[in-house]
Amino acid sequence: MAKKLFVGGLSYETTEATLKETFAQAGTVESATIIIDKMSGRSKGFGFVEMSTEDEAKKAVEMFNGKELDGRNVTVNEARPLEARPRREEF
Repeated sequence: MAKKLFVGGLSYETTEATLKETFAQAGTVESATIIIDKMSGRSKGFGFVEMSTEDEAKKAVEMFNGKELDGRNVTVNEARPLEARPRREEF
């Protein structure tokens, strides 16, 4: 079963293609997504990589957590499920 990883501390220059290419060293990458700010259109500095197996995901964490990618040390760990957040009031 595929396993989703959180990747934080990304450079604004890092692309989804770079992320996918880098994590492919640890195994099969199902998807690579960089979260983009709606207002500025720039990267928020984090994203998600989905590896095809749990073993590949563990290998990716070992290989890349704390390592440099595009000039920034990145954090890689297992993604947590999205928590429900209360809606913000618009004034």
